[in-house]
Amino acid sequence: MESYDRGYSYDNYFGQIDLLGKFKTGSVSHQLLIGFDFNDFTDTYKAVFDTNLPLLDIRNPNYDVPEPTYRPSFDFENRVRSYGLYLQDQIAFGKNIKLLIGGRYDWVSSKLSTLDYSLIENPANESMSEDAAFSPRIGVVYQPNDTISLYASYSSSFRAQSGFAASALGFEPTRGTQYEVGVKADWLKGKLSTTLAAYRLTRTNVLTTDPNNPLISIQTGEQRSQGIEVDIAGEVLPGWKVIASYAYTDAEITKDKTFPVGNRLNNVPENQVSLWTTYEIQTGSLKGLGFGLGLFYVGERQGDLENSFQLKDYLRTDALLFYGRDRLRVALNVRNLFGIDYVTNAYSPTSILRDAPFTITGSISYEF
Repeated sequence: MESYDRGYSYDNYFGQIDLLGKFKTGSVSHQLLIGFDFNDFTDTYKAVFDTNLPLLDIRNPNYDVPEPTYRPSFDFENRVRSYGLYLQDQIAFGKNIKLLIGGRYDWVSSKLSTLDYSLIENPANESMSEDAAFSPRIGVVYQPNDTISLYASYSSSFRAQSGFAASALGFEPTRGTQYEVGVKADWLKGKLSTTLAAYRLTRTNVLTTDPNNPLISIQTGEQRSQGIEVDIAGEVLPGWKVIASYAYTDAEITKDKTFPVGNRLNNVPENQVSLWTTYEIQTGSLKGLGFGLGLFYVGERQGDLENSFQLKDYLRTDALLFYGRDRLRVALNVRNLFGIDYVTNAYSPTSILRDAPFTITGSISYEF
């Protein structure tokens, strides 16, 4: 059994400037966006640990144990600066076809200052890394009529990583590429909408827990996720609103030197379903009183990239009672109505996160 005393803090400064212009070239309309953003992120982490504690039964815990004798493990500061310049144009060819084309260029620099890295062999006191990349994006929407839209898109991404590495040199930026196609349709004179989408997402240099040391992270070679998503949302009858969704996801490792190719990604279920519905009384003395019910199903998932253990599926039920009149709104939210015991995420067999039991949250709001 292990015990840790950790201190973590971060400072984040972000700024963004956008310029939007609209103009025409003949019969073609343009919405041109030019922007620049800046982000300065510094995280500081310090931890000590002890590995000589007795085992703890989480269902019947005994906290009468000796005071831990802590040893240093981490003490470092990591500063990441990023600059991004982007340009995109949304082009309308009449009423039926719209084209979005653009891209951004990112510059990223990272500085890691190590005061103590006791779990790492021969750590450097300070390391610097710099990188840059161009990320294009393009999308097209075709509307054969007022109720149906067909779309397709391609985009790429580039993002700096921050974490606890097995080397003071840190991590390479994560890169991603996504393709998506879909169709959206409106029904009942716009009161109900449905969306069907298929996608394929590939990412490289993704952070994950080191199977040999759960305190630090490593980067995987390449991960691929693909699947289908279905969404339904709208007001079926006056006062009765419904939001429903289903997602099928096929997610696996496609390139790597640490984990077997073909292993499923951890914490990603093949099947996920949700249904949220509310009804608000429309007339009479109880006008404004409403009720809500939500069902959330998450299928079985792998607990780690080694696929050494699985997380069971679960069905969580939420409820809502609310009242709104004029500018006043009062709500009572119930999460996990039946108090089921389930796991939301896992990073290793010794790092598993359970969600909260039966929880009630009340709120009152008034608009001036």
